[in-house]
Amino acid sequence: MVKITGEYQGDLHCLALHEPSGSPLSTDAPLDNQGRGAAFSPTDLTATSLVTCIATTMAMAARKHGIELRGLRFEVTKEMSTDAPRRIVRLASELWLPIARTDAAAALLESAAHNCPVAQSLNPYIDRPVTFHWAGE
Repeated sequence: MVKITGEYQGDLHCLALHEPSGSPLSTDAPLDNQGRGAAFSPTDLTATSLVTCIATTMAMAARKHGIELRGLRFEVTKEMSTDAPRRIVRLASELWLPIARTDAAAALLESAAHNCPVAQSLNPYIDRPVTFHWAGE
């Protein structure tokens, strides 16, 4: 179990604290929804959680098979609904892998990516395409 505490600081800004590590995290409402965009928005954190979970889960699977993914790069693009209620409708992830594609590596790592805990926790109505770019392709 992990506890996160925090405080609303006014002007649509929150400060959260990850108790196990003591690491702080600020959020701010986005520019397109009454905020200053001075930090990650809560929905930005959802997008970030997904793509970092994908990368971490892939690295765990790779480690078990003696594959090093150091240098893996990622990007996620978040799209919000244009109708009410405001919600995330699409999280498109791209990953640039530092290794060449083999059938075995693709089966292992792409399965890990699609089955990370955050992906399994998101509303199934959110479109979540993942594009893999293998070294040398």
